[in-house]
Amino acid sequence: MIIHKFGGTSVGSVERFTAVVDIVLGQAGENVVVVSAMRGVTNQLVAGARAAAEGRDDVYREIKAALLDKHLAVVEVLLPDTVARLDVGGFVEDRLHDLERLYRSIAILGEVTVRGCDTVAAFGEQLSSNILAAVLRARGARAEAVSATELIVTDDNFGSAKPLMGKTRTQLRRCIPPLIERGVIPVITGYIAATAQGVTTTLGRGGSDYTAAIVGAGLEADEVWVWSDVDGILTADPNIVPGARTLAELSYAEAADLAYYGADVLHPKTVGPVVEAGIPLRLLNSFAPEHPGTLVVRSPDANRERLPAIISTTGLAMIAVGSRDDAWSLAMTARALQCLSDAGVDVPMFSQSFSEHALNLVVRDQDQAHALRVLEGAFGRAPLPREQAALGVKAQVATVSVVGVPGWNTKGIVSHAFAALGQHGTRVIAVAQAATEYNVSFCIPEAQVADTVRFLHRELGLERISE
Repeated sequence: MIIHKFGGTSVGSVERFTAVVDIVLGQAGENVVVVSAMRGVTNQLVAGARAAAEGRDDVYREIKAALLDKHLAVVEVLLPDTVARLDVGGFVEDRLHDLERLYRSIAILGEVTVRGCDTVAAFGEQLSSNILAAVLRARGARAEAVSATELIVTDDNFGSAKPLMGKTRTQLRRCIPPLIERGVIPVITGYIAATAQGVTTTLGRGGSDYTAAIVGAGLEADEVWVWSDVDGILTADPNIVPGARTLAELSYAEAADLAYYGADVLHPKTVGPVVEAGIPLRLLNSFAPEHPGTLVVRSPDANRERLPAIISTTGLAMIAVGSRDDAWSLAMTARALQCLSDAGVDVPMFSQSFSEHALNLVVRDQDQAHALRVLEGAFGRAPLPREQAALGVKAQVATVSVVGVPGWNTKGIVSHAFAALGQHGTRVIAVAQAATEYNVSFCIPEAQVADTVRFLHRELGLERISE
């Protein structure tokens, strides 16, 4: 049995849905599909909830209308049968009407909790899974959409729930094998789950990879295949460095390190379930399914080529919160981070500077306005009077992480990376380094990220060797 996970870019358009169906139908044996929301949909859903909480009715209505158009465009093209088209189109319309009613409820309350965000965010995968299952049926396969809220049981840590594997394993084995025995391809919603009481939760941003790993472990699958828009894990973003090389084989620990530092192709929590179950993980490109991608196993080939990787993340903003005097304290730092966590804002990186009496926080662009409102609510009142507060966006930034491997060279990856950035003249805004000497992350101006990554790639000797 193979568990196939397809991300948002893999189902981002009519053409991509068609490509995914071709991939699934081209696989022999038993196959289970896990699918994300269409590209950008989860961000739109959450933006609508925040707009509703702020009383911006026109914004959430526009978002609902855009989502309706986006999904119906796929349905209209890929479901030529009138009955199927009307059935799935009606499902899409009904679910998005439910979404608008939920937005109206949020608007009345005037706030959206992390639990509420989970309920809103779940709509994306519900839509994509039903559309994909219908398109598979239209191509002659037997397929059925299955909500992971019926399969994956979690705690109530909304926004980043933890699966309860005993209960989850029971649910998976009760629901999925009977479908497979009847020749049905299950199409499972990624990212979402539910508590034992049936309350919707999510597994964290990008958590569909995690869903696939949980499903694979629970069903004792042969392998888990994660399909994205790149050829596995590479030495750098191929959109920045066309000559980036694929890391053909990695250990579980190496893949986990790369995911932790932001490799978009793999959610950081994905490795845990496959490690415990001893299941190989393959990272493949749905745009180039013939490419072998990256294989992640417990014991890689001892003779494989081992290379560092450069992980870059753009679309970030740095927010400073602090005081204009020496009132800033560690307790206030903890308070700021707790407030953002409670509000469902992810903080990929932060730095503390008592000389500046400030905390510098890196957040995603789509979370920037929300984060500022949360922090203003927390620090615009006592114990830090507004006239003493210093709060605002400092810069549009990016993070660049260099993730090395032991024994890669005698110079060491961290010192090599610092020297390269100094030689290139990159402005380093903040630094985060692990306790080991193998990994380091830099926060730099977003405008410098492409040139910096290309320079680092050359300086670290990661260019493809000419034939």
